[in-house]
Amino acid sequence: MRKYALRGWFILTSVAIMLMVSACGGASGGTADSTATAEAQEKSAASGGSKTKVVWWHSMGGELGKAVDQLVTDYNKSQDKIEVEAIFQGTYDESINKMKASMDSESGPSMIQVYEIGSRFMIDSKAITPVQQFIDQDKYDLSQLEENISNYYTFDGKQYSMPFNTSNPILYYNKDLFKAAGLDPEKPPATYEEVKKAAEALSAKGHPASFAIYGWFLEQFFANQGKEYINNGNGRTSPATESLVNTDAGVNTLDWWKSMIDSKAAINLGRKTDDTKKAFIAGQIAMTLDSTASLRGIVDGTQGKFEVGTAFLPKPDASTEGGVVVGGASLWILNNKPEAEQKAAWEFIKYLAQPDTQAKWHIATGYFPITKKAYDEQIVKDNLAKYPQFQTAVDQLHASKPSPATQGAVMGVFPEARQTVEGAIEEVLGGSKPSAQALDDAAKAITEKISSYNKTVQK
Repeated sequence: MRKYALRGWFILTSVAIMLMVSACGGASGGTADSTATAEAQEKSAASGGSKTKVVWWHSMGGELGKAVDQLVTDYNKSQDKIEVEAIFQGTYDESINKMKASMDSESGPSMIQVYEIGSRFMIDSKAITPVQQFIDQDKYDLSQLEENISNYYTFDGKQYSMPFNTSNPILYYNKDLFKAAGLDPEKPPATYEEVKKAAEALSAKGHPASFAIYGWFLEQFFANQGKEYINNGNGRTSPATESLVNTDAGVNTLDWWKSMIDSKAAINLGRKTDDTKKAFIAGQIAMTLDSTASLRGIVDGTQGKFEVGTAFLPKPDASTEGGVVVGGASLWILNNKPEAEQKAAWEFIKYLAQPDTQAKWHIATGYFPITKKAYDEQIVKDNLAKYPQFQTAVDQLHASKPSPATQGAVMGVFPEARQTVEGAIEEVLGGSKPSAQALDDAAKAITEKISSYNKTVQK
């Protein structure tokens, strides 16, 4: 590892991310001993070590992990120069912690999947080679990617990582329960007030709404109003110095949410989206919010029980601006590996971004393609015809107006900030603090964390 990079890395570990947050669509299971790993080792040995080995640490467990293994298997079979070894490392938080622990021994990966809110931290670590370097060398055409996705990972005009699994939050609703409550199942609620009215009608029939206390949702509600979450252009024109979570966009959103709890139109099932997802699949709640990454599991889980409806993330009645921010993760190339290994990692990344590869990934998981031409693939057309729910996230992505708000906030302490916000939401929904006070306290705490981080990075 370069000396400056190692120094930067150790500086940052003193303010390291609080690794307790699970990001949207992240790992929830799976094993490290993937099929792809075993096959890769076998092939590498068979080739006498002539292939360039690329070790990819990822956080896709369970069914998502199986989809990753298939991509790796397909790639390794497609050529004879590079052998990719995919290794599941647990949640995003666990994976990035293991990477930090590996840096001084150089036993870490060639490339790593990192959730979107770890982006600022990865850049400040100086432990990575921006993919822009390989893009320039290859004259790789970035215009083939969805701008609303690649923009998240673009800083100062430079692409630092390649998006891989991308998602956004959508409203899931039970069409059968809508009919039973006298609501139009083909006209889902689009605004805060419409959601509240629908939830009241549904709860009167014994099926309220429930949204998990997930900080990602509040971040998305800000973007959907065209509002920035932190100052300095959401931390993109210069490093953020202040949290804006206590501005009107946040207070009005929590007031709306709390009003539904108070009227029993909605119930609080805690922080885990897995809990709201299970309740929705079981038909206990009629509306919920979740990532598009959950779409395949929800649709498969409810088949034969009821028809699943999907809709855009709701926004305040008067809001006409904004859109959603992409969630998920991207792929980063580590700079402490030989140049040939880094280039081999880039070759694999290009394979993952191909239209046919993205088409397979999209259908298997629910993450939408990062590559525009993936929608021309027949398997994607067939899938959309069979599961029209997949179209909602795609339309929502394309409808999002580009701006610093929808590009997404970046700060080195984002995981900590997200936890702080989740604590504030709990205080509001639990009735211990009004929205304004809870968010004032949260904003103060986050601003202090940002200040500490910035001082450490500047040393």
